[in-house]
Amino acid sequence: MNRDGSKGTLYVVATPIGNMEDITLRALRVLKEVDLIAAEDTRLTKRLLSHYGIHKPLVSYFEHNEPKRAPMLIERLNEGMDIALLTDAGTPGISDPGYRLVRLAIENSIPVTTIPGPSAIISALSIAGLPTDRFTFLGFVPPSKGRKRRFFLELRDTESTFVVYESPRRLIDTIRCMVDLLGDVEVTVLRELTKLHEEVIRGRAKTLLEDMEKREIKGEVTIVFRTERRKRHRGELEVEIERLLREGLPVREIVRAMAGEFEMPKTEVYRIALALKDRASVAITKKH
Repeated sequence: MNRDGSKGTLYVVATPIGNMEDITLRALRVLKEVDLIAAEDTRLTKRLLSHYGIHKPLVSYFEHNEPKRAPMLIERLNEGMDIALLTDAGTPGISDPGYRLVRLAIENSIPVTTIPGPSAIISALSIAGLPTDRFTFLGFVPPSKGRKRRFFLELRDTESTFVVYESPRRLIDTIRCMVDLLGDVEVTVLRELTKLHEEVIRGRAKTLLEDMEKREIKGEVTIVFRTERRKRHRGELEVEIERLLREGLPVREIVRAMAGEFEMPKTEVYRIALALKDRASVAITKKH
């Protein structure tokens, strides 16, 4: 703790994503020196600290107690305590708790320091074998079918590398959705990164899908995939719109996606989509 009455420092500390050895010397020093450690899961953090012979007061800081816990930690920092913020694995604030506390610290003129280290995103990109001159991290893939399809639909006809997290239970459905909406794109599936049973599967989406449908996938999964800009013909537009209408996607979302993909004005695509929707409604009415 600072003894001169000044504010403490919030240290955002990256921790191993699997292998205990993947922690920096600086991170270990900071963890030994701070007054308090705020951890997403105190049980996991105790295991890490015990491994390195570190014994410090711990307080839980996770998604559901953030609103109450963050102000308390800010109060301690204002009193001069140095606090380390840890997540279960990797870098705090990256699809993990931390953003709100960092924001509050900044608003209160409290020093915030990063202790860099492991990140599943960067680790996955570094060995995926896909271009990294431009990439986007999109967090977790939406679990519901409708939201998942809209999620991938918005990525069509772009030229970029994307990184996402996914549950092993939903992995096959997600790859199937990618094949359907993005085509046979290049994909790297990384499972249990840095852990004993680490596995990296590279290939085209269709081939990966066939392979994964034959076995059970376990463990934490990161997916890296590459989309390419495709030259589309206007003759394909109606077919695409009709298919997406049958899947129940709202017209406004179809228009936004198709206008970009076919390089057409939204007003024109909207007119075509409405006509196709009306035609489909008439056909259903006649059947009944």
